[in-house]
Amino acid sequence: MPAAQWALAMQQRLRQRLQAEPVQVIDESQQHAGHAGANGLGYGSHFRVRLGSPQFAGLSRVARHRLVYDAVQDFLDAGVHALAIELL
Repeated sequence: MPAAQWALAMQQRLRQRLQAEPVQVIDESQQHAGHAGANGLGYGSHFRVRLGSPQFAGLSRVARHRLVYDAVQDFLDAGVHALAIELL
């Protein structure tokens, strides 16, 4: 998948599964070149997501993170090495 599509696909998934709004997905892979998990392409391995969701109401921080990981698990299985989560 081309670089821009990774972030867009992940953003769409988070909106769809978590009704996330706002949601921002940033590919930070270039900043991790040469680090563990870097794929040598400069994209698609390290992401930062910033999001809020009504599904987070009343949940602990750990439970909120689990919802995010569950929503994008197939991306992680497909080669995303790192996912930084910022809850809004």
